[in-house]
Amino acid sequence: MRKTASKKQNRHSFLMTVVLLVCLLTFVSATKVSASSTHSVGDSDFLDATSERGDDVAPDLNKPKDDATGDIESDDPSLAEVLNDDLTLAISTNEGSTSLSSTLQILLMLTVLSLAPSILIMLTSFTRIIIVLHFVRSAIGMQTTPPNQILIGLALFLTFFIMTPTFNQIYKDAVVPLSKGEIKQEEAINKGMEPLRDFMFSQTNTKDIKLFMEISGTKSVEKVEDIPTTTLIPAFIISELRKAFTIGFLIYLPFLIMDMVVASTLMSMGMMMLPPTTISMPFKILLFIMVDGWNLVIGEVVKTFY
Repeated sequence: MRKTASKKQNRHSFLMTVVLLVCLLTFVSATKVSASSTHSVGDSDFLDATSERGDDVAPDLNKPKDDATGDIESDDPSLAEVLNDDLTLAISTNEGSTSLSSTLQILLMLTVLSLAPSILIMLTSFTRIIIVLHFVRSAIGMQTTPPNQILIGLALFLTFFIMTPTFNQIYKDAVVPLSKGEIKQEEAINKGMEPLRDFMFSQTNTKDIKLFMEISGTKSVEKVEDIPTTTLIPAFIISELRKAFTIGFLIYLPFLIMDMVVASTLMSMGMMMLPPTTISMPFKILLFIMVDGWNLVIGEVVKTFY
């Protein structure tokens, strides 16, 4: 039985091999080999011209050329024009124009989009808002509720709400004139930075500006406009961090007092092994809901920018 099975397997494999070889030979024999002649661009134009004239005999391409120009001499003017046709390449620049070309506009847009996260986080109200929201979550004792996505989304929409007048001013003073070609790129950047600088100046402490002016070696300035933007931005960020931590400390106080009350109660009851935060968390959530905490916190944070 084993010998019979092995013979059948050998026959089967042999038949499969024969079929594959036949298919391969059939494919190879059915493949056609073709060759095509190539000619230059001048010859193609030349042949097209002769075919349009209806000439049976092609003119001689080995006619002498003009020594001065190197062009092929021909009795037929149209044929000479085809043979002596040259390829010209013209390059134009945008020099002297106040409008941006489409390529530069795309490049500028990609640059702005790549820097947009840093601009949104560091030069707007986003920093203060997101830090305060994280303080609220930590004070209640919940590490993942609300999730980070919810807090960041809320901070973004509050940032757009607060910065809308500034963004509208930037669009009116810089973007619209630049798109119409009324101003150049450098002037548009300067005009776009003015509303943003005004916002940062209104939220920055004077001592922070003096600190970075001393570090950078900048001498005393007569006007606020003379303060460099590179000095204003880090001063603004430090001021935002200070204000955010101050608000966070004030938010922490009532919840800290509640933790202390719960801990002392558990100690007096002899429940030393029970974590106070486990008992105090429901009470802190209840307190936050009773005082309408989200309305209170968000309202007071937004009012600090006005």
